[in-house]
Amino acid sequence: MTTTVLALGYQQNWWEILTSPFMRNALLGGTLVALAAGLIGYFIVVRSSAFAAHALAHIGFPGATGAVLLGLPVGAGLAVFCVGGALVIGALGNRADEREVATGTVLAVATGLGMFFNSLATTSSSTVTNVLFGNLLAVTDDQLIGFGIGVALLAVVVAAVYRPLLFASVNPAVAEAKGVPVRVLSVVFMALLGVAVTMAVQAVGTLLLFALVVTPAATAIMLTARPPAAMAVSAGLSVFGVWAGLAASAMFNIPPSFPIVTIVGAVWLAVWFGASRTRRGTVVA
Repeated sequence: MTTTVLALGYQQNWWEILTSPFMRNALLGGTLVALAAGLIGYFIVVRSSAFAAHALAHIGFPGATGAVLLGLPVGAGLAVFCVGGALVIGALGNRADEREVATGTVLAVATGLGMFFNSLATTSSSTVTNVLFGNLLAVTDDQLIGFGIGVALLAVVVAAVYRPLLFASVNPAVAEAKGVPVRVLSVVFMALLGVAVTMAVQAVGTLLLFALVVTPAATAIMLTARPPAAMAVSAGLSVFGVWAGLAASAMFNIPPSFPIVTIVGAVWLAVWFGASRTRRGTVVA
């Protein structure tokens, strides 16, 4: 039965589809987004900022619908609200509990504003769908340029603040006592997160954001305790998920977001089970 169902959607010309111009854009754009997610995902997990990452994706919603109203690029609206919301959350929330309150408040305001903008826009239904679920197969050359700039910006800033940011993420109290500018680093990190979320939303959408910015990083941390190695593994897993997901999309004519999420989720689950069995074996021994 399963074979029959899969065969119904199988496309024999999948290699032609996979090498077509729009699919090349999708592969390149997805790779850039995956690299950005790998750079920032480790710090999201270590700083317990998964809720903030999820919230920023929704905070970008009014930016997208507002851009439609003004006739501006959707990506620009997403960037303004994601990065702007991230800066507000970073400035208001230094400790984890403060970030939770600030994130929830900004999210609530942004959601209400997004619904208001959406009610005014008569041609935003496709935009809303793309923001919610992503549209990796429709990545344009202009978006690729934006993704490239975003990855370069993330790489430069993360390299510049890597050591103090890692210290402030692992042990903020001690870092602050030693003179590390924890609040400034919090704002910088949130701004970087806003950039990464802006890119990821355009690839996999708001609802599936975790698949690229959180799940691969969580998997990598279970595999290695070394931060640089974890960041590299996270980026590698994200890129693998994107490539394999796009290949599955070309072969079976399904939206790429679904196989991307399924693949990275399956890898995380397999690693989690492996780590759990190892821990139980260690305890018994």
